Amino acid sequence: MKSYTKYLTFNTKNRIDFVNITRDVQEAVMESGIKEGLCLVNAMHITASVFINDAEEGLLNDFRKWLEQIAPHEPISRYNHNLTGEDNGDSHLKRSVMGREVVVAITKGRLDFGPWEQIFYGEFDGRRNKRVLIKIIGD
Repeated sequence: MKSYTKYLTFNTKNRIDFVNITRDVQEAVMESGIKEGLCLVNAMHITASVFINDAEEGLLNDFRKWLEQIAPHEPISRYNHNLTGEDNGDSHLKRSVMGREVVVAITKGRLDFGPWEQIFYGEFDGRRNKRVLIKIIGD
């Protein structure tokens, strides 16, 4: 069994943003040479997410609105976490809802998706460097 590791770095202009990283992940699969296995894609920061969904801008806007409804950024005084001097309590909750990582099967050297599935990096406290881990294992 082989393994391959690659890191992606993001620094979004916006506090909340979604970046389609499917091509980057497929590129890593091709670089790995692994034809059959599993690919883990993991957000390495507690206020960021990796998730799978449809690459449709209306849906991504719906996510933005929905997340702001269930965990609004302001007033920042609503979150005990922000009593530590932070202002990102909402970002931690948004990450908890959207998830930390995804695992995708690799079949014949390609990510094995269902219809419309794409991998996204979700940023909830942007404007600074954050990493995503891609770990591929298989033969």
